Amino acid sequence: MDLPVMPPVAPMLAKSVKEIPDVGHVEPKWDGFRTIVFRDGDEVELGSRNEKPMTRYFPELVESIKANTPDRCVLDGEIIIVTGDRLDFEALQQRIHPAASRVKLLSEQTPASFVAFDVLALDDEDLTQTPFAERRRRLEAALKNAKPPVHVTPATSDLTTAQQWFTQFEGAGLDGVVAKPVDGTYQPDKRAMFKIKHERTADCVVAGYRWHKSGDIVGSLLLGLYTDDGRLQHVGVVASFPMARRASLVEELATLRTEIDDHPWGQWADQSAHEGKRIPGSVSRWNAGKDLSFVPLRPELVVEVAYDHMEGDRFRHTTQFRRWRTDRDAASCTYDQLEEPIRFDLADILGL
Repeated sequence: MDLPVMPPVAPMLAKSVKEIPDVGHVEPKWDGFRTIVFRDGDEVELGSRNEKPMTRYFPELVESIKANTPDRCVLDGEIIIVTGDRLDFEALQQRIHPAASRVKLLSEQTPASFVAFDVLALDDEDLTQTPFAERRRRLEAALKNAKPPVHVTPATSDLTTAQQWFTQFEGAGLDGVVAKPVDGTYQPDKRAMFKIKHERTADCVVAGYRWHKSGDIVGSLLLGLYTDDGRLQHVGVVASFPMARRASLVEELATLRTEIDDHPWGQWADQSAHEGKRIPGSVSRWNAGKDLSFVPLRPELVVEVAYDHMEGDRFRHTTQFRRWRTDRDAASCTYDQLEEPIRFDLADILGL
C-alpha cells in the first residue's frame, strides 16, 4: 500500500456542546464504529479509532469498498449495521470475534454498511490541509456512483433542518448531530468538530459497584431498572466521580454490601444462561483480561443519572451522575419513566 496518507491515522474528534453551532455544515451522528478506510487498488485496510485495523472482522465490507470507491483513496466514516429500520449497535459489537468461522457466519447474517463523511486523500493528493467544504465536494464526486452498502452521509447548512434532524433521526437509532466548520482542515486526534447529543435523566437503582483500576476505590456504580414482571434488569453504569469521592463511596456503601447468592443478579453467575448478553461479571468482548466482577449491594439506594439514549434495554453509553434520590423508593425505578423516541425509518436518512 502506497497512499499520500498512510495508516494508522487517529480520526478527527468532536467536542460536546449544548446547541447546534452555525458553522456551515451539519450531518447526522452515526452510532457505529468510527473507521478510516485506506484503499490502494485491491489492498484495503479498515482503521479503527484506536488505530488498530478491523479489516478481518468485515470481509463483506472490504469487497463492497472495492466495488464502490476510487481505486486509491482514504475515507473517514462509520461502520454500521442496520436491522429493520434502525441502527443495531448490539449486532455490530458481535462482529468483533476471534474465530474466523464466526466472522464469516456473521458477515452473512448481519452484513455491515459504511457511511462516509470525509475524504483525506484521493489518488496521489493529500487533502488533509484542504478546507472541509472542498473535501465534502470531492467526497460527493468520488462516491456519486456508490451503491449500498456504501453511502455518503446526508448534510445540511440550514439550522432549522439540522434541528429537525436532531429530533427525528433519534428514532432510527442515531444519537445526535455533528457540526463541522466549513473552512477547517483535517486534524487527527483533535476535537475540531462539535457534537450535539440527546441528554435525559432517569432514576436508577444502585445494585453494585466495580473496583477502580487504580486500587481500592469505586470505579463505577452498576445501575438497574425494574421490568414489568418485577425483575431488576442491569441497564448500565455511572462512573463520573472525582477520585476523592470514589474513595468515600466505599465507606458509604459498606452497609449495603451483601452476598451474591442473596442478590437479584445472583443467578447471573451461570454465564451459559445469558449467551450474547452484556451482564455484570461477564468477560469484556474488547479486553478478555479486563475484570468485570462486581461487589453486590442490596438494591435500596436510588441515583439520578443523565443519559443520551437507550440501546435495547440498557443505556448505550456510560451515564453521568446528577444526584442521589433519597426520596425515591427503589421499587418505583422502572422503565416506564423513560422517554421513547419517535420511530424513524433509517432508509429515509440514507436515501434508500
